[in-house]
Amino acid sequence: MWTYHPDLLATPVPRYTSFPTAAEFGDIAAHHVEAALDGVGAGTPVSLYLHIPYCHEICWYCGCNTGAANRTGRVAAYLERLIGEIRLLARRLGGRGRVGRIAFGGGSPNALTPAQFAALLGEVRAAFDCADAIVSVELDPRRFEPGWDEALASAGVTRASLGVQTFSPALQRAIGRIQPVEMIADVAARLRATGVNSINFDLMYGLPGQDTRLLLDTIDTALDMQPDRLAVFGYAHVPHLIPRQRRIDADALPGSEARFRQAEAAHQRLVEAGWRPIGFDHFAQAGDPLALAARAGTLRRNFQGFTDDPADVLIGLGASAISMFPGLLAQNEKNSGRYHLRIAGGGLAVARGIRRSRVDRWRARAIEQLLCRGSADLTGLPDLAAIGERLAPFVARGLVTRMGERLALTPEATPYARAIAATIDPYRQHSATRFSSAV
Repeated sequence: MWTYHPDLLATPVPRYTSFPTAAEFGDIAAHHVEAALDGVGAGTPVSLYLHIPYCHEICWYCGCNTGAANRTGRVAAYLERLIGEIRLLARRLGGRGRVGRIAFGGGSPNALTPAQFAALLGEVRAAFDCADAIVSVELDPRRFEPGWDEALASAGVTRASLGVQTFSPALQRAIGRIQPVEMIADVAARLRATGVNSINFDLMYGLPGQDTRLLLDTIDTALDMQPDRLAVFGYAHVPHLIPRQRRIDADALPGSEARFRQAEAAHQRLVEAGWRPIGFDHFAQAGDPLALAARAGTLRRNFQGFTDDPADVLIGLGASAISMFPGLLAQNEKNSGRYHLRIAGGGLAVARGIRRSRVDRWRARAIEQLLCRGSADLTGLPDLAAIGERLAPFVARGLVTRMGERLALTPEATPYARAIAATIDPYRQHSATRFSSAV
């Protein structure tokens, strides 16, 4: 189905959940974030993301900002500061902005107790205009303990994402995440009973010892459980950035072409089963809001991946959380200790970020259009000639068509989408060392 062009995939590229990417973030003053918050209008759509940087068990492959939830006092102290940040930002907004989405991620939000989760969501609802907000939560199925069913039902959570990765026991042992098939099936059924109407499974290819058969076995097992969405990610092995990945046997990792064929096989199996492909690595049932957004041309991409969220303002709360405004990207302190100190001192927790120029916003729009809709308008970019040169190999292989300042991906371009998007990104022409495989 797909033709393998190794030279076009040789350079590591970002996943483009933002432009500029976090690799370009530098020091940024808190007053820039304050000005961005002050610019939020009364009816501006806003989304909130709350980061819980704890897990009961740390998986070897994980690149998230998370630590062990092995001391109740540490988690409770973090929540106290997170609530402080919620109140601080709410005061700054002064009732402006209308929150349409509230997302809990991590780490594992269910590293909290059900009572802590309920209290945290209660603080958010008391602080912001969010009566009708859609609430979503990421969950570790290994610790979906009694009490969470009632907590999610009472909170009105309607979307949940489960970290599944693989159903192969051998691969689970290889990545440090043991969770039997029966456990996932039980949690999915319990989520349905609480009122969750959109369940996502995160799956991975490119794992140590994985082949196409094992991947397709996992996909078939997942389909039997009838989730609404699937994200099929390529494992990013970057132990120089994530020391815990040194526990994974690098010699057992599939090579570039094997990864490519695994991605191809997953795409083909899901499309044949009637799923709609979303961007380059998400899939959804035809009636799911993500599929409806793709069909309507309203699909977006932000720090949570492909989304049907229309908001241009995303406020991140918690250690390492990233906020997005039209003219600014800003990330909180990653270190929990420094995060505590910033909030305890009455200031914003922002540590890094980048101000986006008008041209940056044009590039961001073009990259998002390309990844979400398969076409992009490059009007206004000052380096069209250089972009054209970088696009030439993709055009020559029939992966891109170009008419004037408009680009369009051909059906065969899906595995090359990120590499093609990188031609629009001037930063990538100087450094690619902080990213993983292009597919």
